[in-house]
Amino acid sequence: MTDVWDLVVVGGGPAGAAAALRARQLRPGARVLLLDKAGFPRDKACGDGIAAHGRDELALLGLPGIIDDYRPTSRLSVVSPSGSRVSAEAARPNHVVPRRVFDARLVEAARALGVEVRRHRVRAIDQSGPYPVIDADIAARAVVAADGAHSAVRRLVGIPPNTAQHTAIAVRGYADVPGSDDAQLIAMQKEGWPAYAWSFPIGDGTANVGFGMLLPRLHALGSPGRQVLHGRLAELLPDRPARDLRAHHLPLSSGRPTPGAGRVMLAGDAASLINPLTGEGIYYALLSGRLAGEAAVEAPGDPLPVYRRKLRAALGPHLRTTDVLARLAQSPGFIDAAIGTAAQRKEVFDLLVEVGLGAGMVPLPMALAVARRWLRESVSNVLRRAPRH
Repeated sequence: MTDVWDLVVVGGGPAGAAAALRARQLRPGARVLLLDKAGFPRDKACGDGIAAHGRDELALLGLPGIIDDYRPTSRLSVVSPSGSRVSAEAARPNHVVPRRVFDARLVEAARALGVEVRRHRVRAIDQSGPYPVIDADIAARAVVAADGAHSAVRRLVGIPPNTAQHTAIAVRGYADVPGSDDAQLIAMQKEGWPAYAWSFPIGDGTANVGFGMLLPRLHALGSPGRQVLHGRLAELLPDRPARDLRAHHLPLSSGRPTPGAGRVMLAGDAASLINPLTGEGIYYALLSGRLAGEAAVEAPGDPLPVYRRKLRAALGPHLRTTDVLARLAQSPGFIDAAIGTAAQRKEVFDLLVEVGLGAGMVPLPMALAVARRWLRESVSNVLRRAPRH
């Protein structure tokens, strides 16, 4: 086969666009093909939040100003399952950019850098020959699967999807808010925990609003998912009636698979790179896509081991941290203690933002501070419930 692409990327979201951009950055003459089943612009159910860590990745991709026309927001309010609230300025501001806008800009940036973009739905991939071949006629030295939570490529190369235990489901819509509203809100709910609603103002008089919970908790309720998700959102954000509601699954990083097979690398949601504590995925998508693009040009004959090493170096300690915290967070009391501590100590608040939106880890002294508060409150609750004689 003589017509062989250096890299074929399946999926034009943040992970796929980052992979294509990085490959062309590092090797301007590389032949890179980006495939997506949809045309752009297109909507994508998501919280639309782009944290400072995501902007760092955009700068590395040569796009430092791509979202500068959207208002930054620094204030974040979090309401714990028991109703405690912490509200503070984040160390670095976040942005909220609708995926219809953000993804289209990334694809156009890739096209401007020489990436060929085609509308194409992938139905088969054959790795039995010297190169992976997609749908019998697209050959590549390396493939990046960035085709989302229900990745067709992941399934085609034999990697099963996340189990329900490691999958969340959320509903997202948009609501009118005062133009002056510039605070991101996360309101947690004890019923069906872990579960929370969010409101992320865009800056144009609207906000991205939604509600999410773990899939097994939803199934356990025995009620229609639409009824539960829409109802809980309305209950937690009664002053922000939502429109354009769309549901989506979130494969959490606590159930992440091996990041590929053969010469195929999984990135972003296709690799289950979604923070199990917050549902954040855009930073992981940009980062993993960039690393996959690097591996594709640095080791075209065998990119997966290089990609695996890069991922481990960039995210390994952080993902182990979120794995542990996700298990602890099954207890709403742990989250109450963490938020209560953050309300008293700004450095704990900043750390929670780093862990939830970036690649942060928890130093032992801060972990012990939260653990002491959790133990103290647990003992107090037990004593309150004990019968009096």
